[in-house]
Amino acid sequence: MKFRTDKDSLGEVKIPADAYYGAFTARAIQQYHVTGQRAHLYLVIAFVMIKRSAAIANMKSGALDKKRGIVIVKACDEILSGKFLDQFVVEAINSGAGTAFNMNVNEVIANIALEILGQKKGRYGIIHPNDHVNMSQSSNDTFPTAMHISILFNLKQVIPALDDLIKSLHKKAKEFSSFQKIGRTHLMDALPVSLGGEFSAYATSVAKARDAIVAAKKELEFIALGGTAVGTGVNTPKGYRKIAISELALISTPTQTTARHAILFAKQVCYCKPLFCT
Repeated sequence: MKFRTDKDSLGEVKIPADAYYGAFTARAIQQYHVTGQRAHLYLVIAFVMIKRSAAIANMKSGALDKKRGIVIVKACDEILSGKFLDQFVVEAINSGAGTAFNMNVNEVIANIALEILGQKKGRYGIIHPNDHVNMSQSSNDTFPTAMHISILFNLKQVIPALDDLIKSLHKKAKEFSSFQKIGRTHLMDALPVSLGGEFSAYATSVAKARDAIVAAKKELEFIALGGTAVGTGVNTPKGYRKIAISELALISTPTQTTARHAILFAKQVCYCKPLFCT
């Protein structure tokens, strides 16, 4: 295997030459071994959408030059088309605020952007994972935002699945209405009940849980993006938060997604607006 040498503020790290992640990620995968599982696809996609939206907001607010900003957006679009997904290697549980995963995303986007420019991976003086890709952001606002969006993506599938389950349980409740069985209470046999009655109770319980999920979903429509490290918006240019959230709403809306995005999500992912999910 061939290697390259990446360098950050902590020093040099050897990394597989074909890897798009960098030094921070290489250290992280040596440190975090909690679950042995990578982050969910929806979390990856949500994070990349955030980075894309942030780059546009930074350009429009004048904090990021267009040459860097446009190529960062292009790099994000490459990932959203289904490429480079194997480069997100930091496992799901990592560090206090998910910083390791945030940096994994930053490094992958930076190195893809460098290649788009015809540069070699690791030339961070041109496009830096933290200074440019992570500009105006913190793990403290991006990770919660990504979690909200990824859960909202998933609920687009979960709610219909629960509806189907409830219908099936009601159907079985009718089908089993004439079947009698012994009831149980205090670990002892009790009065007889119908099997249909039991399934009807199952349907009611799942329906109540489904309604609770829908109610809780509303709170996920509010996102932290733009709050940065401590929620004050420190280190963000004027107007950044409004633009970033608007761009994020736009890219995660079904009617506004590109054809390449549609290919990736055709079977699994449904889009939604982060603030006004319907």
